[in-house]
Amino acid sequence: MTKADLVQRVADTIGPGVTKRDCAVVVDAFLDSIKNAMAEHQNIEIRGFGTFKVRERKSRLARNPRTGDPVEVPPRAVPVFKPSKELRAIVEERPLEV
Repeated sequence: MTKADLVQRVADTIGPGVTKRDCAVVVDAFLDSIKNAMAEHQNIEIRGFGTFKVRERKSRLARNPRTGDPVEVPPRAVPVFKPSKELRAIVEERPLEV
């Protein structure tokens, strides 16, 4: 699903009173709010959906695959999504379509 598909579904759900352009503004504002909060290392909890978090990865020693030399990887922040129990249950009950 793309962002355009998401905008279309929101427009279909709301009904004929709202344009797709208005729905696109709402979807963009929602996604920008999540991005900005995560950039400030804040957690976002959406009940029934899940939690967006920023985790700090520690520095570690890795190896260059070409030469085998050890390389230090610096610490960094990574975005993480943890689905809620409700979302996991919905996904598990639907079979995979191959």
